[in-house]
Amino acid sequence: MNIESAQRDMRALGVYGGAIDGLWGPLSEAGYQQVLSAARSVLEKTLHPAAGGRTALAWGQKVDAAFREKVRSICARLGIRDPDWLMACIAFETGERFSPDVVNGAGSGATGLIQFMPRTARGLGTTTRALAKMSAVEQLDFVERYFQPYKGRLKNLGDLYMAILWPAGIGKDSSWELWARESREITYFQNRGLDANRDGVITRGEAVAKIEEKLERGRESFRG
Repeated sequence: MNIESAQRDMRALGVYGGAIDGLWGPLSEAGYQQVLSAARSVLEKTLHPAAGGRTALAWGQKVDAAFREKVRSICARLGIRDPDWLMACIAFETGERFSPDVVNGAGSGATGLIQFMPRTARGLGTTTRALAKMSAVEQLDFVERYFQPYKGRLKNLGDLYMAILWPAGIGKDSSWELWARESREITYFQNRGLDANRDGVITRGEAVAKIEEKLERGRESFRG
């Protein structure tokens, strides 16, 4: 778009009264600033008013303000660019319940917001039983503690989910193999729902696709 076109558009919007001459002068600049101001005003209406000017979170309607604020703080400290990623992972791991006492239905003993395994819980200085008795906001402290060793490596939604599911997959591409039926039969069987094309191999891309679906669902239906 050239300056003359911009001047015509601004005149049509009623913010420019100068000549259509292709020259960027004070009147053109003033009209441009009015357009910017109006655009900012519209965008601000999409922000969550209780979030101090920050954008609403995916799945935010499922949790309270304290939970949302803590998720933002955790992500800021860990260098996770988009807090929606953590919300999507928690939605997936808890079956969209965001409950601290959710227990894995397959009998692994995994519990909580990111499905802490019993051994993992002990490594964090707690137990799955203790985690289940916490509030969701309290348990977020252990979520942060869990992700701390991966700080600086969680560059995208896939990396964040890999830190939960299979940390060796952090930083890998979508074709990277997590588990194959022939070489890791038990682990493959436990996660066979991720094998989208049913070829006996679960790739990072297949696993991450499930989280991407949760991210979009949370943004479309439960942003808050």
